Amino acid sequence: MSEPILNDISHRRFNLLRGSWVLVSPHRNKRPWQGLQESPSKTTLPEYDEKCYLCPGNTRANGEQNPKFDRTFVFVNDYSAVKEDQEGYHPDRKEGSLATRLLRAEAVTGKCYVITFSPSHHLTLADMTSAQILPIIETWTHIYAAHLSPQSPLAKAAKALSLPPTSQEDVIKPSAQYRYMQIFENKGTTMGCSNPHPHGQIWTTTSLPEELSLELGQLKKYRHEHEGSHLLLDYADLESKEKERTVFENASFWAGVPYWAVWPFEVMIISKQHKRALVDFDSKERNDLAEAIAEITRTYDNLFETQFPYSMGLHQAPLEGSEEEVEASYFHIHFYPPLLRSATVRKFQVGYEMLGEPQRDITPEQAAERLRKCAGELYRKKL
Repeated sequence: MSEPILNDISHRRFNLLRGSWVLVSPHRNKRPWQGLQESPSKTTLPEYDEKCYLCPGNTRANGEQNPKFDRTFVFVNDYSAVKEDQEGYHPDRKEGSLATRLLRAEAVTGKCYVITFSPSHHLTLADMTSAQILPIIETWTHIYAAHLSPQSPLAKAAKALSLPPTSQEDVIKPSAQYRYMQIFENKGTTMGCSNPHPHGQIWTTTSLPEELSLELGQLKKYRHEHEGSHLLLDYADLESKEKERTVFENASFWAGVPYWAVWPFEVMIISKQHKRALVDFDSKERNDLAEAIAEITRTYDNLFETQFPYSMGLHQAPLEGSEEEVEASYFHIHFYPPLLRSATVRKFQVGYEMLGEPQRDITPEQAAERLRKCAGELYRKKL
């Protein structure tokens, strides 16, 4: 259990996943709050919006027409951050020059997708049941499996998958082998979401992103130093026993505020068994994952009785990697929400956070306690 004194004194906590520190200043949270107190926000979006680029049957910005889909719908992002085909990059620099030593760049290619969660324009993950979220997880799994390297230790698991068939094999087929796939959702305009129709994105790239590289390094280090143990397996087991940072758990997943959380109400969902990627889950575990996502997103909305903004992303094994990288990988989900005191008062990472190290006021234990109290029926259904 965390020492009670940590609720009263400033201190640092070590982030095992990144090998970095966060400053915690719990005494600052005792400052009086005289700001705006909001009323519960109601859902005002229609089930269908004829002007929405993501609704069934509508025409997107690039002129293509969406089919009349009735489940999840995936298409290649019309404004992709990376592309499958582009001009090659071959820097013309003299060997041994300062420019060669100091100015480094490399080309990145890949494929980006948009995944609409459902045909309904107004249903967020918080509004959806576990059964409605399950097809999203199945779609994630289909796309991940389609991009896996045939030489990956995960290829056997991918071939043995038992999933409902997808009609979009032609869309999700890559033209090259990519290194990593990042599945994520930005919810709300606060997080840069450009369309209110609930959707997520999937970016595949020839490079291993910086955040994943840091985490993978820490996971490999822990496994090497502790005789094959997995950092997140041990961590989820510890948190499940201690309970004080737990928000929700079921047979397959622990969900709670990490000991080293940076954002006020940050949450991680961690598999209770070593699962390298989506393709390792059976049908029961996919259902349990859907339940965990439903519970966390609904709890978020209940906290300040608003459409709670966040960036959420899955971390799992690379599409192409060594056996050591794949076996050290551990499936988990990050939720990074910015709200601090109310539906409109958010935490900013500025000043000391940008120049020194991340800082938070409310302790992870206090945040988890507040989130636990918000479990249950979605507040909007009571309005």
